[in-house]
Amino acid sequence: MISVQVNPELAIFEGVSCALAEKLESAAQVVVERFGKPPQADATIVLGDDEQLHDLNRTYLGIDNSTDVLAFPSGEVDPDTGIMYLGDVIISYPRAVSQASQGGHPIDAELQLLVVHGMLHLCGYDHSSSEEKREMWGFQAEILELLDCPIRSPAHE
Repeated sequence: MISVQVNPELAIFEGVSCALAEKLESAAQVVVERFGKPPQADATIVLGDDEQLHDLNRTYLGIDNSTDVLAFPSGEVDPDTGIMYLGDVIISYPRAVSQASQGGHPIDAELQLLVVHGMLHLCGYDHSSSEEKREMWGFQAEILELLDCPIRSPAHE
């Protein structure tokens, strides 16, 4: 099961509708079904703010900047159900709004892109080398096309 969480204390809480949360869950589920190992797995998508992502980026990756999306793989297996927990994808909602505006596309499309990107990381894909990047961006484009998303790749390639 994929769950979307939004901190109710954040100003973004009111901007996130149930329909948007369902769209993001669906995007994540498509990635899990296509690229997950195993194809039935759980994950959490968290919509946060720049400060939260900056703190996480600094604490866990040693990078003293904010970013649009972070992925924290888990790989733990629930002993009761046997279902793997892939991990968490944390997205900066304000950064997504800004990137959507700059790219001239809807916020839900930008969030779908970020969810797909983060979920691919949870499924073991990376973009450290040009070959890995080409493969991951190809998978990302494939999923976004399946989702009928108007964007296919990040503007900050």
